[in-house]
Amino acid sequence: MNREDAINLLKKYNKEEFHIRHALTVENVMRYFANKNGEDEEFWGLVGLLHDIDFEEYPEQHCKKAPELLKEINANEEMIHAICSHGYGICSDIKPEKEMEKILFATDELTGLIWASAKMRPSQSTKDMEVSSLKKKFKDKKFAAGCSRDTIKQGAEQLGWELNELFEKTIFAMRESEDKIEEEMKKMKV
Repeated sequence: MNREDAINLLKKYNKEEFHIRHALTVENVMRYFANKNGEDEEFWGLVGLLHDIDFEEYPEQHCKKAPELLKEINANEEMIHAICSHGYGICSDIKPEKEMEKILFATDELTGLIWASAKMRPSQSTKDMEVSSLKKKFKDKKFAAGCSRDTIKQGAEQLGWELNELFEKTIFAMRESEDKIEEEMKKMKV
């Protein structure tokens, strides 16, 4: 499997700009963490890219339909396990065990909160975002209410990180890839 196959599968089951942008964001965040940890950026990135493969068309079967869809591109069991583990406790009973799975679990919801926060800034960017401003949005339960604060906290705990550390690292990861994602969204014409 390669990234082109993964992108084609993503676009087959996801049409909304929001879902595609989210997939590209999580892909790049996972690549960032793989690089920092000396791990396989391609594999971690593909896991991030495809983590919500079934969410748009099969929201009631999220993390349950994914294995079937991922078989279309011959995804291996390690990838399927990692992708399904990001919904642990919500829509999946597959627990994140490996570092990569824990990072995906912790950053999935957080990237949504960070992006929503960025869109409220005058710059509409993560490039000038500070942890302190994200903490304010995190505390406001009405802001981006669909982003589970409990899942984000649980993810930080699984990693053994303070919440501020998770916030800072994820902001840096998103900041580093923001322009690249914008370019790719334009090319895809989503």
